[in-house]
Amino acid sequence: MMFYRIVSTLLGYPDATLREALPEIRTAIAAQGDFSPDERTVLAVFLAELEALASADPTAVEEEYVRTFDMVPEHSLHLTHHLLGEDKNRGPALIDLSEFYKNCGFEINTRELPDFLPLMLEFVSMLEAGEDKVFLSRWNKVLRQLCTNLEEAGSSYARLVHLVESRSLLVGQAGDPVTPAATVKTDPCLDDGDFDPPVNWAAPSCSAHLRSL
Repeated sequence: MMFYRIVSTLLGYPDATLREALPEIRTAIAAQGDFSPDERTVLAVFLAELEALASADPTAVEEEYVRTFDMVPEHSLHLTHHLLGEDKNRGPALIDLSEFYKNCGFEINTRELPDFLPLMLEFVSMLEAGEDKVFLSRWNKVLRQLCTNLEEAGSSYARLVHLVESRSLLVGQAGDPVTPAATVKTDPCLDDGDFDPPVNWAAPSCSAHLRSL
């Protein structure tokens, strides 16, 4: 699904390669049918802001990305961080997620951890329609909190996370209210005791599909 591939790319480090690809990305969004009108509008606004900043000062785009995602733990794109922090259980959770990808026929060809949101979206882009929502629904609470954290910081990347969060809702599912952490530097998701395991590791429904690719 092209939507997830494009959002994955835009959530990546905005180096020269990505900046040069922005016109091509804009063309793909216009040509593909995998976007709602609202998604096209949001992506157009994000691309315009990114292109404007890159034209004025390419280095500033990269510095802003580092300040946003690398310097503030509450903005981390590693989703298990928001659930487990540096808890000892995070390691096994990452191993399980890696094994889940392998069982689905998805190989990680990067040094990034398996819970890195752009990498997860690459995986989701290979799923069949409907399976994307099933997988992402397990991460809905984390995505909502990450979006809230980025919005509070005034980051344009909140728009992209919100798009993913919106697609993570199953039909008829409503998100639980999230209390923003205005002063407490700990995600409300962390250790609150009411989240389900993000993935049903035992029975990945995507296995047959991905192995046939």
